[in-house]
Amino acid sequence: MRFSKLLKFVFILLLTAGFKPVWAGDLTELEYITESYPPYNFKEGNQLQGIAVDVLVAATAAAGDPLSVASIRMLPWPRAYLRAQKENGVVLFSTTRTEQREPLFQWVGPIAATRVVLMARKADNIVISSVDDISRYTVGAILDDIGEQLLKSAGVAESSIKIIPSADALAKMLGAGRIQLWAYEENVARWYIKQSKLDNTQFEVVHVLKESDLYYTLNNNIPAATVQRLQDGVDKILNDKAAYQKILDRYL
Repeated sequence: MRFSKLLKFVFILLLTAGFKPVWAGDLTELEYITESYPPYNFKEGNQLQGIAVDVLVAATAAAGDPLSVASIRMLPWPRAYLRAQKENGVVLFSTTRTEQREPLFQWVGPIAATRVVLMARKADNIVISSVDDISRYTVGAILDDIGEQLLKSAGVAESSIKIIPSADALAKMLGAGRIQLWAYEENVARWYIKQSKLDNTQFEVVHVLKESDLYYTLNNNIPAATVQRLQDGVDKILNDKAAYQKILDRYL
């Protein structure tokens, strides 16, 4: 009896200290956060949607723990990326899987294939043959985004990298010639170009930084059983080719 009371006391102390328990196997106990990264995750009005959102909702339902879209929070990428590393129970998406990021998270997916590129205006006739060529231009990127990380790991001069807080602003800056290159995921970049009322045919990919896949990333403290349950749910959706293609067709 004394031991039981001690456990109860310790549990109360942990809760009051801000500790958030994550029970193995219960997917709804996790905290899901994302950013504006269309067509994978974005808001249309007040409605969160996108390829990754739809796959996640379907996967948790397939795993027996249906997640409500309303429970997913949208945050700026730098803040969300830091929280997923530091806070127990956090799931972040959509995240490009790289060697640099591999040990920082547990990975569930893939959600979709992705290509991180350098976009430029066709009229500028930019040709990239080496890292030195990239460093000759001003390259726009978002802090801690895969585009910025790939630029730095490739050895691009930091003085050439201009950090801007939003993709919307980067699309407009590229269109206005205030940056010459934009390091970002190709589909997402073209989405923002279109949303900025610019003509996508006037922009081109001049260099591919990375071909990879997008994943859900889970904090390393989440129990392996919970991670596996989510992976099993995602696998069920991806293996249903017709259902997965229906999700893709909704946004691409």
